[in-house]
Amino acid sequence: MIIKPIKTHQDYQEAMQRLENIFDAKPGSPQGDELELLSILIDKYENEHFPIEAPDPIAAIKFRMEQMGYKQNDLAKVIGFKSRVSEILNKKRKLTLDMIRQLHQALNIPTDILIQEY
Repeated sequence: MIIKPIKTHQDYQEAMQRLENIFDAKPGSPQGDELELLSILIDKYENEHFPIEAPDPIAAIKFRMEQMGYKQNDLAKVIGFKSRVSEILNKKRKLTLDMIRQLHQALNIPTDILIQEY
């Protein structure tokens, strides 16, 4: 087992290939330990070079509504009138602090997503 930092795209490709080769390694075995270390290094490289930006608050709300099978009427029960929900989903009205709290509670969307500018 030779583990080295992932510094280049070539290093990343090699690490991914090795990860694929040992993916089913038994935990606690030498290959299992290598798999764990390699996963950490790959994750670090990906976070630095391929960051995933947080979603737009309205996109997050719509996505969560879809996951939960919610319609605008269901969301109106959470934050108020159906017309208000429509304005928010069409980005014509900003979320208030109370709405953010209610959405966080009802839809389990992290508040740091909901407070972003859009």
